Amino acid sequence: MGCKFTNIFWYYAFLGRKMLQYREKSVTLHGFCKNIDNNHTIMSFLDKLFKKNNEPTSGGMEDFMTLIRVYFQATIATDLHITNLAALPDLRVFKTTLKVPTQGGKLGLGEKTRCKKMIKEMYEMDDQFFKEIDQSIGRRCKKLQDVQTYLLQFQSYVQELMMLMGNLMKFKMRLPSIFKSALRTMTEKTVADIFNKNDFTDPSTIKTVVSVRELNKRLGFSQQWTTNFAYRVIMLAKKEKQPQTQDK
Repeated sequence: MGCKFTNIFWYYAFLGRKMLQYREKSVTLHGFCKNIDNNHTIMSFLDKLFKKNNEPTSGGMEDFMTLIRVYFQATIATDLHITNLAALPDLRVFKTTLKVPTQGGKLGLGEKTRCKKMIKEMYEMDDQFFKEIDQSIGRRCKKLQDVQTYLLQFQSYVQELMMLMGNLMKFKMRLPSIFKSALRTMTEKTVADIFNKNDFTDPSTIKTVVSVRELNKRLGFSQQWTTNFAYRVIMLAKKEKQPQTQDK
């Protein structure tokens, strides 16, 4: 049991380190998207997902985040009228692999609809989840130059939020996935504390809480959206097949 919890915690830590790498290396929209993941990863995921005679099934946390990236890129392409697919590598692979036709001569529309449908069916995210993403991007990405800053802020938000969730929930992460209702309640309470509680005592926790609140203020996501996102990531992380570790 303890070993499993440790693996889940370090899964978040690994995610955090990856986010920091993206923040340090990304200089352009193309560079940012390229650094997030390689084409082989998304192609492998899509190939596995849509093998002949197989129904789409829910994947792990990386698969979820891959589709989230595609949705973000499709929304950005639609809003800013981007026509160069090379600037949006995840979207390009998604479009070409699934042969998604360009809708109304505008890149992003058809891809966004297809991606949204997949996320709703595989991960049970509701319409409000996508509505808030659309609103956040629409209000904060008025021109191409805004995109890099926005994407970096979102990656930092995910990184710091999930690290903080792991630190605050601690042993509660050991609860088996079958207790979905209890995990949901604990996730809601933890997110509520992050958004509203002001009596944290640990200095590092206080610093991270302030950072998460500042990032959320810039991005404009609601407490409910953050709860839904965090709960889904936690459930998927628990679902991930844990690597074998040697006992010391």
